[in-house]
Amino acid sequence: MNIFDYNDDETLGKVISVDTAVVIIEVENANKLKSLQVNRLVVLQSSRPEQYLIGLIKKLVRKKIFDENLEKGEPTEENLCKITLIGTFKSKDGTKENVFTRTLETVPEIDANCFTLEKEKLTNFMKVISQLSNEKNSLSIGHYTLDDNAKAYLNGNKLFQRHAFIGGSTGAGKSWTTAKIIEQMAELSNVDSIIFDLHGEYKPLGENKNIEYYKIAGPTDIKNKEGLADNILHIPYWLLSYEALVSMFVDRSDQNAPNQSMIMAREIKNVKEEYLKERKSDILSNFTIDSPIPFSLKMLLKKLHDINSEMVPGARSEKQGEFYGKLSRMISRLENKIYDRRMAFLFEAGKDIMEFEWLNKLVSTLIGVASENGKAGIKIIDFSEVPSDILPLIVSLIARLSFSVQQWTKLEDRHPIALLCDEAHLYMPNKSNASASDEISLSIFERIAKEGRKYGLSLVVISQRPSEVNRTVLSQCSNFIAMRLTNTDDQMVIKKLLPDNLGGFGDILPILDIGEALIVGDASLLPSRVRIDKPNITPNSGTVEFWDEWQKSVNEDRINNAVNNWRKQNISDR
Repeated sequence: MNIFDYNDDETLGKVISVDTAVVIIEVENANKLKSLQVNRLVVLQSSRPEQYLIGLIKKLVRKKIFDENLEKGEPTEENLCKITLIGTFKSKDGTKENVFTRTLETVPEIDANCFTLEKEKLTNFMKVISQLSNEKNSLSIGHYTLDDNAKAYLNGNKLFQRHAFIGGSTGAGKSWTTAKIIEQMAELSNVDSIIFDLHGEYKPLGENKNIEYYKIAGPTDIKNKEGLADNILHIPYWLLSYEALVSMFVDRSDQNAPNQSMIMAREIKNVKEEYLKERKSDILSNFTIDSPIPFSLKMLLKKLHDINSEMVPGARSEKQGEFYGKLSRMISRLENKIYDRRMAFLFEAGKDIMEFEWLNKLVSTLIGVASENGKAGIKIIDFSEVPSDILPLIVSLIARLSFSVQQWTKLEDRHPIALLCDEAHLYMPNKSNASASDEISLSIFERIAKEGRKYGLSLVVISQRPSEVNRTVLSQCSNFIAMRLTNTDDQMVIKKLLPDNLGGFGDILPILDIGEALIVGDASLLPSRVRIDKPNITPNSGTVEFWDEWQKSVNEDRINNAVNNWRKQNISDR
């Protein structure tokens, strides 16, 4: 079926000039010129049958021409429309129908007709470029700004296959857009996704039956010793990689840091080996220092104390051992971390987390689909009570867990997972002086960005500052949903992704309305300006109406309650 079945009376104008990819149209009807807008799509007749050329309006001009030979010197008008050609539409291409490509096989002939692309025809065309095969299960996040009657579709496969970025200045609508995508993901029976929620703003989405909300245990959640009960997550220290443990407990500025790291590696391997020996495990001969195997911190501390105070036989009497006193700072850091209530989710998780099978339970909860874990395929993890100094380590731990599960799953059993990374600049920073925890987090996310596609693991990077997100991660994103960006550096990140003949599209980034987005990438072959639809359940991220709120009464106990919550490190209604 040809979606461009135009009548002659729908003609916008005729071609009067052709220059490579730039075409000038003469618009005979002045009223039609008034209705046009820059960046609107148009369709031009091609010299080949069953082909149309797609163009983008770049400039509208009305010229008044004076001719002294005319009576009374009255001017004539010339209405012109400058169009940039951006691709070819074929109603039939071999065995395929309705195909769009970003190539120009021909250019229009002089006097070829030009038509506007709007309403139902625009919707149908966008379905074609999104390669939409099933409208019922399609990904539609809004309507085109230039035509509210046309729904905007994205190719859900390519959005997640090639990684994606969602960005915009604060209050531009990032959380709203993210919630809209999550909402449609939740309609798929076997969706598998984890949302890294750093401020607890996506908790309301947990009302959806296929979305489950979890919170990393805070200081007041220590009483929960079951690790997964009441949707409170304890993340045991033994899940951390060797590099992560070293970054937490070893001060890199200490002159004994190399010795401390070496001894830490040796003793962690020893206590893991003892754990496996006690259980006569069959993996004893295959495990490594990074294998996710429980071990006793008390036993590790005892071994470190023994080495730090070791006396060895000398020529006449005992003398200090090789590492005598060289582990003191590391031991102090380790003990301070253990007794820090902010890190109770790591060190006070209860006995059940030390069981060998507990990891299976955690993985099936966080990685499994609804039919596997009995709850939901989309998991929101609230990191709002995780201390900022170790936040990158803990977020990247969950990411590494996902990558490892995918990596060690047989190809025929592998099921795709999407990681939605809110406030990504906090744990994927674009910094040359990154801390040790930042470096570990970056190495994990960079690996996922580069290799995740092979294992069915997708990243959706969400940030208000694209210029502050790690360049390597960002370079692997082939889809961008850019909301309003007012910072020049952030705008340039998006502009550099646009093809040369569409570079002007980036000029609208600072003038986008709240809830509007410029969508660029493989999920939509053409850059599109879209007004995002309101999600059914909105996140807790709405902008406060200051002027209105200042005219309302306030709770008399709000200050005292805030101070008490601050002391308790807990908000009771969260």
